[in-house]
Amino acid sequence: MKKHILILLALTLSGCASMMPVSKDAYDFKNMDRKTRRIVIRTEKFLKSFQTPEIPAYIGQQSRVDSVHLDEETQSMKIYLNQYFSYFPYRPDRVAMIYDALRDKLGWWYRNWDVTLYTLETPISELVPNIYRDSMEADPARRGKMVDRPEPLVRNLSKQVDPDSGLSGNVIALWHSHGWYYNLKKDRWEWERPRLFETVEDKLPLSFMLPYIIPMLENAGGTVFVARERDTQVHEVIVDNDSSDSLSYREKGDWNNSDSPGFAMGNPPYEQNVNPFRLGTIRQTEADSVATAQIRWIPDIPEAGRYAVYVSYEHHPGNVTDARYVVYHKGGKTEFAVNQTMGGRTWIFLDYFEFDAGQNPEKGSIVLTNETESRGRMITADAVKFGGGMGDVARNGRTSGRPRWLEASRYYLQFAGMPDTLVYDFHDDTLDYNDDYKSRGEWANYLKGAPYGPNVDRDAPGLGIPVDLSFAFHTDAGIRKDGRSVGTLSIYSIFDEENNREFPDGQSRLASRDYADILQTQIVNDIRAKYDPFWTRRQLMQGMYSEAFRPNMPAGLLELLSHQNFYDMKFTWDPRFRFDVSRSIYKAMLKFIADQYDRPYVVQPLPVDHLTMESPEKGTVVLKWKPVSDPLEPTAEPESYRVYIREEGKAFDNGRPVEDTSFIITDLKTDKIYSFKVTAVNSGGESFPSEILSAGFSSRSDTTVWVINGFDRVSGPATVETNIFEGFAGFMDMGVADGKDYLFTGRQTDWAPSSPFLTNDAPGHGASMAYHEQKVTPGNTHDFPEVYGQSILKAGYSFLSTSDEAIVKIPDRLKDVPAVVLILGEEKTTPGLSSMMKSEFQTFDPELQFLITNYLTGGGKMFISGSYVGTDLFKNGKSKADSLFAMDVLKFTLASSYAEWGGKAISFEDTFLKDGTTLSFNTRYHPEIYQAEAVDAIDPVDSLATTILRYGDNYYSAAVAYDGDYRHIVMGFPFETILEEADRNTLMDAVLKFLLK
Repeated sequence: MKKHILILLALTLSGCASMMPVSKDAYDFKNMDRKTRRIVIRTEKFLKSFQTPEIPAYIGQQSRVDSVHLDEETQSMKIYLNQYFSYFPYRPDRVAMIYDALRDKLGWWYRNWDVTLYTLETPISELVPNIYRDSMEADPARRGKMVDRPEPLVRNLSKQVDPDSGLSGNVIALWHSHGWYYNLKKDRWEWERPRLFETVEDKLPLSFMLPYIIPMLENAGGTVFVARERDTQVHEVIVDNDSSDSLSYREKGDWNNSDSPGFAMGNPPYEQNVNPFRLGTIRQTEADSVATAQIRWIPDIPEAGRYAVYVSYEHHPGNVTDARYVVYHKGGKTEFAVNQTMGGRTWIFLDYFEFDAGQNPEKGSIVLTNETESRGRMITADAVKFGGGMGDVARNGRTSGRPRWLEASRYYLQFAGMPDTLVYDFHDDTLDYNDDYKSRGEWANYLKGAPYGPNVDRDAPGLGIPVDLSFAFHTDAGIRKDGRSVGTLSIYSIFDEENNREFPDGQSRLASRDYADILQTQIVNDIRAKYDPFWTRRQLMQGMYSEAFRPNMPAGLLELLSHQNFYDMKFTWDPRFRFDVSRSIYKAMLKFIADQYDRPYVVQPLPVDHLTMESPEKGTVVLKWKPVSDPLEPTAEPESYRVYIREEGKAFDNGRPVEDTSFIITDLKTDKIYSFKVTAVNSGGESFPSEILSAGFSSRSDTTVWVINGFDRVSGPATVETNIFEGFAGFMDMGVADGKDYLFTGRQTDWAPSSPFLTNDAPGHGASMAYHEQKVTPGNTHDFPEVYGQSILKAGYSFLSTSDEAIVKIPDRLKDVPAVVLILGEEKTTPGLSSMMKSEFQTFDPELQFLITNYLTGGGKMFISGSYVGTDLFKNGKSKADSLFAMDVLKFTLASSYAEWGGKAISFEDTFLKDGTTLSFNTRYHPEIYQAEAVDAIDPVDSLATTILRYGDNYYSAAVAYDGDYRHIVMGFPFETILEEADRNTLMDAVLKFLLK
């Protein structure tokens, strides 16, 4: 971020009023008259009375008097304070408190005077955001202009969710921090910030933005534009009429070329200022009420996986507002309506979809027809893009060598068709660092277009997209030695580059202060409520930072926390914290936009829990769940639900609406796995999905195995904290990512808190390696019942699954179940990040211990696998009852908590698996499955218990089988980390033969 200095002009004399200037550094009392001197001295006493942090209206120690304006005739006094007095978040009650305290210091003489305090040349009462003005009249000047909004840019016609109290029709332009950029002086590509505490700021906000903030905004109905590539898929396929063959690009009907240029691949890598959206042609046809023309784009997908899908076209006022695109994918087909009157000649994101490798029109293509409700208008078509890809903008003859999602915005914006001198090239291609931070705000302006266009030409038509606000997400530097947070800073600007205090349409730029205040307030209040009651609220700061003053719409620049402060970073690494802070950011945007247009809002619900299922007969599943209330947001109550279904070998469908907390599906095919997830819906939008449960019915047997998912944990890595050694200890416990994680760059190398920052390459305490920073870290997919179910079905048995929190509430449900499989993965007691947080994710909590004991002692059969099955009972156990449960019920004791690094489990006798059978499981980085870095060795403690598998490194006992009045197997590493499906099938077959013999 680049800071620009703005010099405020001194106030001038006028009429009969006198103005006495006051120095900001030292008051020049000699040149003041007696009244002014008295008022300045008394105002200083007032300021000092508010300069202790314990005061509810703490204003900071740098607030000073700039000038005093007295009018004896009207008995009015205007006291102008410096900018620092504006750093306080004003509310009506606090404004009243300030005036009461000031009047008390001014004394009896001025009791009847009309006194007004100013900062930023604005009365302090006017700094109260509209949304907090319970007893004050709202300021219409800072409200959004009420114009007829166009149809949303993109509508998912297959989703049937319309958040009319959310963000439907609203557009948000945002970006996450910096990115990998080219430094001409050093002639190298590098991060804009140092690698600290196993990450780098260039990736840190991204780990909030991609998995949480953007989906939350889109689930609320918003359209989100991102200044950096949003898809972490390293593969990219572009299908275009200018470069694709007849197998990939197929036209039917009457299409012709537009007069305007469009996209073509050209000859990447792209050199200086080459715009690929000016290298090719655009196709067009006339719209009709029935489909008489179509284009089909069929990619040759290099590797099966998830790909973002983007379309492009030429926008024009005479185009349709409902161009119908149908995406064919592994989950079926999804239809979109795209408003082609805006957003042309760039990449327009539709959604993420799963595709198989290769070319398959039925499960991997996009079709656009000319069928529309606007007959006679035009439809245009250009390239379609699948996946994020690798960076392909060259600097000094070479590209970054990194996936595009890691690159700075300056390069993505060139690839996305932005005009160079308006958006990203302000220094003749010599200062990429500066161009990068300047490009983000100007890109938002270009999206919106005249009269809000880029500041070098506000009349540039741009893309005509009605952007409501922009958001820059950063983290800051700074260290505290008292074990507290550096905390949250929020930056805005009420001035543009030319000192104007209004946006081009006349809206007051105080709207940006409202936005920044709401953003900071929501974040800090939520963190204090859930994580740290003393989380630091830093300044609400007016600042001439590029990302704050350049956007010609309300803009906020967030510095969430310090990436240099270890205490702050402990929170950063926890996915729960990232989810909650992201939800705070989404809520702040929702509330600001609702206030801008004077409309009510509803917050989307939290994910449902207690998901479980029943099967009254073969082929039928009854799914049940419970809603989750949000104690921080009373509007976030579900009104209905959506159930998504995935058939084995396919992807999830578009979902179906459900009014109640249960769902019945019948006629499921045998020998196929069906998976289910549930979302909660209200008028504010759709929640994140629940965990995923699976079921399968075997044609070979009526015996049904129950799978209990007890692996809920998501967490940051272990930490070590002493006076001389402090940092993240992934070698002890790497933590568990929520789905996938983007933070990790490499292990920490500097552990000394006294180690100073020297340069970005030698950043001192927290310095970390770079070997992992291009990779995505897999974690808890919340989808492991399917993995177990595949092997159970292969063994010839049916299976159902349930969440552990649901089944422990009704332990009798297992009474007649032939066999139970318990997934524990990397579940482990995880301490809270602060004193107000409880430990979570205990492997065998008292309710689960009761369930298992009750089931097994009744003659049950159970298979348990997980990394910490012993460690949590013997080392992390809260009472002696935990270790007694292990020995008396599960018949084992802990031998070692770090038992195997090589990732091998071997059978040494034929009673369970054939002698010499070796199972390879994951203990290192793998792109598809989490790393089991600390598995347990467990020894049998009963004469009827025996070791059935041993680790390859040391022959420690890896799994214990008990064959007494009940039967069970406990395994010290997670079943799902076994790398080969055939090995998982072999093991599960042996497990079930032992349990069900």
